Amino acid sequence: LSSAQRVSKHEPHLPPTFSVVSNPEFLKEGAAVEDFTRPDRIVLGVASDAAGQQALATMRQIYAPFNRNHERTRVMDVKSAEFTKYAANAMLATRISFMNELANLADQVGADIELVRQGIGSDPRIGYSFLYAGTGYGGSCFPKDVQALARTAREHGQTLRVLEAVEAVNHDQKQVLVNKILAKYGSNLGGKTFALWGLAFKPNTDDMRDAPSRVIISALLRAGAHIVAHDPVAEEEARRVLALDLADASALLAKLQFADKAMDVVQGADALIIVTEWKAYRSPNWAALKAAMNAPVIFDGRNLYDPVEIKTLGFKYYGIGR
Repeated sequence: LSSAQRVSKHEPHLPPTFSVVSNPEFLKEGAAVEDFTRPDRIVLGVASDAAGQQALATMRQIYAPFNRNHERTRVMDVKSAEFTKYAANAMLATRISFMNELANLADQVGADIELVRQGIGSDPRIGYSFLYAGTGYGGSCFPKDVQALARTAREHGQTLRVLEAVEAVNHDQKQVLVNKILAKYGSNLGGKTFALWGLAFKPNTDDMRDAPSRVIISALLRAGAHIVAHDPVAEEEARRVLALDLADASALLAKLQFADKAMDVVQGADALIIVTEWKAYRSPNWAALKAAMNAPVIFDGRNLYDPVEIKTLGFKYYGIGR
């Protein structure tokens, strides 16, 4: 059955002439308005019959104000348009997991993944986007779309081995900072206080869905640590989801505090953990930071800082693949 026929089957009161258009969105969290007003592509999935072509004409008219500089519309069938949405997010997620896996190897062999990123990103066939190593991707789109494609493949008797690996790598990557911390301090973190910058899965949003900070905070609290955290906008949502994550050990929430200012959380901290790459964290007052901390140690989950420069300032620095 076509999309229109499936709709008619469940909605018999609809007029006899209508068409279903698949118009996937490609809006980035934190930049959705800009992406909507200046789209890089407009994907329209339409039927080839007369009703579908009439619907296509209507959609072109609707999008005309956002499609003036050059033609951005990509017209295809409905299934291909839906597939395009999933494939786009799966590709971006793949790039992230690929770089994270290389970063973990770089740590072992002594390479600097940031220099590697610059080296391969300069190849126009590769480009620089989504090549940053870190603590793994989160949010709603990448996790669910990767899982949806893999599930659809299984329903059709196939295995998308690359995408299943992408998801597995991302799951493990959220533990990388935890593993580095435990390697330094041991499995019992009782008596240790960690400052944490960044809760949301990415900057310019308060979205905590599948955020790496949730995994990191839960693991450290369960190991006995005390955490003081800051995020410019995500504190309220973080309180809610972390209470759910720690429902089986709610007493541990007493060891988690929040502060309104980034510098307030570092007072007396044994180490600073960077989880989200907010601009406010990129250029701290290094002298004030060092003076406030109990020990000048940084675990940088977003590779915000240059390791050589940080070490010359007297900090012990642990990055991802640095």
